[in-house]
Amino acid sequence: MGAGAHHGDGVMHGGVIMALADNGGGICALLNLPDGAQGTATIESKTNFMRAVGGGAISATTRPLHRGRTLIVLETELERADGKLAAKVTQTQAYHYPR
Repeated sequence: MGAGAHHGDGVMHGGVIMALADNGGGICALLNLPDGAQGTATIESKTNFMRAVGGGAISATTRPLHRGRTLIVLETELERADGKLAAKVTQTQAYHYPR
């Protein structure tokens, strides 16, 4: 973990976990762009924290739950190095179309 990425007690800061999930959601949304769309923006995000993340790696897996013409709903699971679920994030992203 980099400087500022954890609390004084060595636990990863929740904002870092949320940023990783938002990045994964953005990539997944871009990979699922409908015809004519040029990008996305996160319009809603909900995080459930299950357990703290201390030392070691964290991994994120994102999958689309719903793909529409204007919105995509995504779910990201974040796992600790020991394979235990650390957090689950559900987010909605809006597709951008040219005007």
